[in-house]
Amino acid sequence: MIATDLASQFEQAAEESKSFKERPSNESLLQLYSLYKQATIGDVDAEPPTNPFDFVAKAKYDAWAGLKNKSKESAMQDYINLVFKLKA
Repeated sequence: MIATDLASQFEQAAEESKSFKERPSNESLLQLYSLYKQATIGDVDAEPPTNPFDFVAKAKYDAWAGLKNKSKESAMQDYINLVFKLKA
């Protein structure tokens, strides 16, 4: 039951990501966001943001869209690894 184990590790990492000692960099936060979305939803399922001045929404969309075709399992593992690295 590797998938179940991976899912429980992913849920644990998601919980731990809420309590880092220091705030991760914006780049790390974007990675966390996009990996989480890819792991839980899959390929981006929304239209790109239309407001050209909403830089945060655009960055989030682009980060998630950049993971297109990445498997949910692979995204989960990368998310777990990133949380572990950021906690160190």
